[in-house]
Amino acid sequence: MKKFSTWVLAATLICSLSTLNSCRKANTCQQKTEEVIDSSKTCQVAPQKVEATELIRTSQSWDGVELPDYFKGRPELVAVKYVFPAGQKLGWHHHVAMNYGVLVQGELTIIGQDGKEKVVHEGEAVVEMVGTIHHGENRGDKPVILYMFYLSQKDLPLAVQHPEIPLE
Repeated sequence: MKKFSTWVLAATLICSLSTLNSCRKANTCQQKTEEVIDSSKTCQVAPQKVEATELIRTSQSWDGVELPDYFKGRPELVAVKYVFPAGQKLGWHHHVAMNYGVLVQGELTIIGQDGKEKVVHEGEAVVEMVGTIHHGENRGDKPVILYMFYLSQKDLPLAVQHPEIPLE
């Protein structure tokens, strides 16, 4: 039951972010500039239907490796917004807990220590590697904005850094 609850909460977070972004861009009322505004009229907007698009459903990380079983004990869910400036490289690291995210701007290249690469494009979801050393790079000309969701436990690090491995 706990597995199901955690996944439902995580999916709800992604849907909420998607809905929030859609609402931010929507106009509630538009009038032509040549019309005279009559203060006795109110702007009526037809109700819109909720739209749900499943971005990803998997039990594997982006490199095809099966995700580990959940931790035993009380979960801690963490959501983080990352902004990677153009040309930025994130150092080598690995994750202890499962995590996944949605890239909302730009392109992010994730490189495994074995040389395998994954390019995540705007609007795509990605499931990160767990326990495998990797790093990310913004090879584009605009900032990358990435929302990540961690299925963790209290006091676990989101990432374990490996500064001893040089970036090329």
